[in-house]
Amino acid sequence: MSQPAFEIVERRDVMVAMRDGVRLATDLHLPGRDADVAPGRFAAVVARTPYGKGLGKIAALPGFFVAHGYAVVIQDVRGRFASQGSWRPLADDGRDGADLLAWITAQSWSDGRVGMVGTSYVGGTQHAVALEGAAALKAMVPVDAMSNVGAFGIRHGGAFELRWLNWVLTLGNPNLHALTPQGERTDEIDPERGVWRLPAGGQATAAEDAELRDRLAARAAVIARIGGDAAAAAELAELGERSREFARALPLRRGETSLKRAPQYEAWLIEAMGRGPGEAFWTQMGVDVADGAARYQDVPVLHVTGAYDSWSGPVANLNFVALSAAKASPQRLLFGPWTHGQQALTHAGIAEFGPQAAVDLRQVELRWFDRWLKGLANGAEHDAPVRIFVMGGGDAHRTPEGRVFVGGHWRDEREWPLARTRFTPFYLHAGGALSCEPPGAAEPTRYRFDPRRPVPSLGGNVSSQGDLMQAGAQDQHCRLGLWPCEDAAPLAERTDVLVFQTRALAQPIEVTGPVVVTLWASSDGPDTDFTAKLVDVYPPNADFPEGLALNVVDGIVRARHRGGAAAAMLEPGRACELTIELYPTALLFAEGHRIRLDISSSSFPRFDVNPNTGEPLNDNRGWRVATNAVFHDPEHPSRIVLPVIPAP
Repeated sequence: MSQPAFEIVERRDVMVAMRDGVRLATDLHLPGRDADVAPGRFAAVVARTPYGKGLGKIAALPGFFVAHGYAVVIQDVRGRFASQGSWRPLADDGRDGADLLAWITAQSWSDGRVGMVGTSYVGGTQHAVALEGAAALKAMVPVDAMSNVGAFGIRHGGAFELRWLNWVLTLGNPNLHALTPQGERTDEIDPERGVWRLPAGGQATAAEDAELRDRLAARAAVIARIGGDAAAAAELAELGERSREFARALPLRRGETSLKRAPQYEAWLIEAMGRGPGEAFWTQMGVDVADGAARYQDVPVLHVTGAYDSWSGPVANLNFVALSAAKASPQRLLFGPWTHGQQALTHAGIAEFGPQAAVDLRQVELRWFDRWLKGLANGAEHDAPVRIFVMGGGDAHRTPEGRVFVGGHWRDEREWPLARTRFTPFYLHAGGALSCEPPGAAEPTRYRFDPRRPVPSLGGNVSSQGDLMQAGAQDQHCRLGLWPCEDAAPLAERTDVLVFQTRALAQPIEVTGPVVVTLWASSDGPDTDFTAKLVDVYPPNADFPEGLALNVVDGIVRARHRGGAAAAMLEPGRACELTIELYPTALLFAEGHRIRLDISSSSFPRFDVNPNTGEPLNDNRGWRVATNAVFHDPEHPSRIVLPVIPAP
């Protein structure tokens, strides 16, 4: 591996012209010696961000890569921070990214080879460039990267992920919320999370205080740019603190909130909430990797994601699979147990996996680029195509931090899904059983779904959620003071949550890969939602005398979009077949545990709530209580298909 040998020479806010004349602010961090640029030519590591090129984790890139002989180029995307132009999320990032790479190759310090890095939106800008095409692009490491946004991630099974409401209300997360004396504190301050919290009584360090001041200054800069007068700026500044209020008050209509002070952001959010899957609004964002695999640039890509990440479905099930089939260049998948952007942590929510769960992402990226940008013989091309962390196997003791020890281990594989997978149907039965035996004759199970009293979201595959919800694995048990819970009861006790679970397992079962629910269901109205959540039910032990029910993965389908892009209303009372794609996972359900599937019609504020009226998306005037039914009989075999991995 290359050894540190350089100091950093900085050139900040270089205004690089795009093909239409708009100039984008770009910081150059070049290998230097004796306060000047070192002689020779260098490969470049590039990141393009909407979050501020000098802020957050991205600001640490130069200190690492320049020392190892790389130039580092970080650019504010169009319309954000110091860059000119109007911001259209991801829509211009393919062309702009290609223009930046062409500019880099013309510089005297460049050897014409570029690798791209970044998480979430920044990962999406990598996909956008690869779909656009750029001769200098030679390798990529997209982490938890935005892609295929009309199917998963923003519009999801026809529903809308409300974390994007928070994302826009904070004007694209230019800041962290203020410190609050509750919740969980992350090891690093991360703009992707959209929130930074301290435990009760906790005190910020001087460095954390400085980072918070930088974030608040960044927000002020964004607001000053788009907000106009002082009154408008004041209204915009407090938008992000009212995300719960906005989520409760949906639908969002133009001009009815303070977001009208930022019309560019308001217009995008309202259109996104009103567009169904498959519409041009989503494809024009330029990050539909799976559908665009044929024209995606043939370069080595290391895809990184986590079991509790908000983009794990597109990353593993779509991008890696499609590009592995379509490209000659190496495609690799690193699938950990992490929440969004948290590869350095050993836990996700209240699940603790042990020190081996964390990885040093910078070192992972360096090894990839040393091989594909510098040509160093480090063996990266011989790495297993897939490396996964299989969660589970721990003794479920309570850690000093109050988490449950889930444990787990890393394993190398050749493909995704694994070739030896036994896709095993577990059928829903009347009375709440879940088993591999097909169901017998039975009446459907009915429940009333009141959209004014949705099922609370407890954990899950989220990011940029702010204080709307928790991320990762959480006990599916409400408690007082936890928004949006109204009581302190388990979700399983709600009459609008149908619970199907196995008997206590006589032996462990590993579930690794894509998870799909096929649901036969009906409603008495023209439209409704159906949600599915896979849960790992822990038996009681000394540390957790009531046991635990930890969410594993979940999904949703809006009934009108059960066939995909085209909307088709339900025929009231008629059973129809719906497919709910859950996120992928890698988990060992331990002996004595139960596999549980929760079916309902809402998960708020994970997803927007269906009013059950069939009115246009984000434009309903009414709400109705729906009577929904789940069928479980020989003609309507509702089931969850689990990717079971045979024991060695």
